[in-house]
Amino acid sequence: MKVRIKFRKTGMMKFIGHLDVMRFFQKVNRRSGIPIAYSGGFSPHQLLSFASPLGLGLTSEGEYLDMEVESFEGSAAMKDRLNACMAEGLEVVSCRLLPDNAKPAMAVLAAADYLVFPRKGHGFPGWEEALSSFLGKPSVMVVKKTKKSERETDIRPLVYDFQRREDGMFLKLACGSVENLKPELLLEAFYRSLGKEWEPFAFRIHRLELYARKDDELLPLDSFGEERP
Repeated sequence: MKVRIKFRKTGMMKFIGHLDVMRFFQKVNRRSGIPIAYSGGFSPHQLLSFASPLGLGLTSEGEYLDMEVESFEGSAAMKDRLNACMAEGLEVVSCRLLPDNAKPAMAVLAAADYLVFPRKGHGFPGWEEALSSFLGKPSVMVVKKTKKSERETDIRPLVYDFQRREDGMFLKLACGSVENLKPELLLEAFYRSLGKEWEPFAFRIHRLELYARKDDELLPLDSFGEERP
């Protein structure tokens, strides 16, 4: 049986990397008594996968983990079991049973919502207006680097939406294995367009939600499963 877990990562947990979070969930599954399924072979491992690793220093309201279990006692009961073993800064929001033919979250991931705002002592007056003007351009060319090469590409089509809010700038960006845009790259390009030196930790970045595309519509990843009593 396939289950999709939605969880928050906040507070000091933003300094814990993805691999450590993965190991932590493996321990939580054992401690909580969740009947997690294991692979076969000489070195069996828990059958779980994350939708998208969260960058170090980022917080989130909408992280996702898919895992296979031998049995499912119900959404609320599973959520309570997991949260009873969680550390401060990690909290399970929901547990939803997926259809047997559901694809892994990492395979269908298409977009992500972020809220970005300057840290204390950073940013500059009118940065929201300047960023809105920057995102209003028809194209934004940047050099994207990979392990083997670097190439110039237009990242503007990867910005699906942006809105000014009282608590920062909302961004909906492409996210996944096919098309992907990190908010850090977008903010760096913004600063360079103004002739300003980019400071990697000048902004706080908070991920709000992850989406998959279905029939040309972006739907939250938890909408592909169902709550079970």
